[in-house]
Amino acid sequence: MKIYIAADHRGYELKEELKKHLAGGGYEVADCGNEKYDPEDDYPDFVNNLRGQMKADRQISRGIVICGSGIGVSIAANRDGQLRCGLCFNEEQARSARAHDNINVLALASDHTSTEAAKKIADIFLKTPFDDSPKYARRLEKIDRHA
Repeated sequence: MKIYIAADHRGYELKEELKKHLAGGGYEVADCGNEKYDPEDDYPDFVNNLRGQMKADRQISRGIVICGSGIGVSIAANRDGQLRCGLCFNEEQARSARAHDNINVLALASDHTSTEAAKKIADIFLKTPFDDSPKYARRLEKIDRHA
């Protein structure tokens, strides 16, 4: 599975640690920026890059976006009607977001999530399948109808 990852300056250090962790787990990792620490950068630039790169294979890939609060990157990622981004602070939330809401982009808050916690959350996000039982599928269909 290919993982697209993006972060601004506040998430840069966590992104770099996650890239190593994911590559060590056998994932192909595509860095959508920023490729260097720049305290003047803006998260929408990197999330927009991730959105563009994920277009071709969003059915078989996943994304991870990181900023200080996780909120800005969530908003930016969800501007694309084909991405479902969820901000997760713990493993159970990540499991539920994948299983029940079929998120394909994980948002992380670098100011509120340790590196070790982020690794565990990312692992759950990547390994949990969507539960396509009727109630969850129905809910997603309703969202898609009004997107």
